[in-house]
Amino acid sequence: MLPATIDRSPAPSRASLLGLDWFVFSIANVQTGFGPFISIYLTEQKWTQVDIGLLLTVGGLVALIGQVPGGAIVDAARSARRLAMAAVVIIAVSALMLAWWPVLGIVLAAQVLHAGASCVLGPAIAAISLGLVGHYAIANRLGRNACFASIGNGLSAAAMGVSGYFVSSQAVFFLTAALCLPSLIALSYIHEDEIDPARAHGGVPDRSHGELASEWAFLRAITHNRALMIFAASVVLFQLANTAMLPLIGSTVTMRSAHQAPALVAACIVAPQLLVALTAPWVGRQAQRWGRRPLLLLGFAALPIRGALVAMTVDPYLLVAVQALDGISAAVLGVLVPLVIADTTRGTGRFNLAQGVVGMAVGIGASLSTTLAGYMTDWFGSSTAFLGLAGIAAVALLLVLVAMPETRPEKE
Repeated sequence: MLPATIDRSPAPSRASLLGLDWFVFSIANVQTGFGPFISIYLTEQKWTQVDIGLLLTVGGLVALIGQVPGGAIVDAARSARRLAMAAVVIIAVSALMLAWWPVLGIVLAAQVLHAGASCVLGPAIAAISLGLVGHYAIANRLGRNACFASIGNGLSAAAMGVSGYFVSSQAVFFLTAALCLPSLIALSYIHEDEIDPARAHGGVPDRSHGELASEWAFLRAITHNRALMIFAASVVLFQLANTAMLPLIGSTVTMRSAHQAPALVAACIVAPQLLVALTAPWVGRQAQRWGRRPLLLLGFAALPIRGALVAMTVDPYLLVAVQALDGISAAVLGVLVPLVIADTTRGTGRFNLAQGVVGMAVGIGASLSTTLAGYMTDWFGSSTAFLGLAGIAAVALLLVLVAMPETRPEKE
């Protein structure tokens, strides 16, 4: 039944669109503080590596398990904007807890709060975007979101690194809490009455599809949504191949050039982010002009090529250039994951719940990736591990090529 015809897009005000731009940018700044800086901070606080590992594991489990409930909460909420505000406040509180009370119980509670709020925040941003612009214009909107998020991640990582170096690791979390204020200000510029609640949940404004299925009924029925299931399987395979590649590149660079490893690994992170910022708006535009499949094939094809090139590359500097290909995949997947979910769930009113289902599946694939890569490296060496990851990525590409339908809706 895809592609279907949908309504013309609404016309949100410039203030709401700019507010969403700056909210996505600001919240990317905030989320950066909960990355590797936690391990650095707690190590300075004389935590053992066992306790740090326990903390990160608990946070990862909550983030994984909370994906589906988080999406359901956003679908059930009358206002995705107010829910996003609540999530930002919770993240600010968790950052202050980390900064003021670095003891095990408090830090565990802070990590659980942050992970739970993040499970709601991601779907809420997508819901606000869809509610503002509608299905036909969501591709361009998601491209802008990915661009602003990438810029926010890059700038905040630099700012927090400077703060940690010249002040203290504790200052990173005070800065994280402070950055929640501009996020709330940006949200206040988004007009509540311009976010259509039915569209935000993946429905239609006139509710012409009738009564919505319950969450449990939708979860049972989702297995019959062929396009969504194929897409979810493809993205799981993609993450199974992709997640471990950067850590494995880091290990390889360290063995070949230990002195320059930190700078080279940093370059491996920054180069793709720059490419995402430059190309994500283009991806959003072309997704509406060309359709979803051509861009999906482009994004999926970059990963096996990257894995094969890394396996054959000896020069550490060439590894940085090859790793830049990750920016192509990141730009495509950053835009098209929520976009294809919106396409395949339109009219159901369960867009955000479906995001949670796909997010949990992707999280499982990402979690298994590093373990699989570690075993392949120990038994067969890093070059074979890269080729193995490239092979998994090639299977994901083949699945998209053979089975994934076009999901782009047509304008009336």
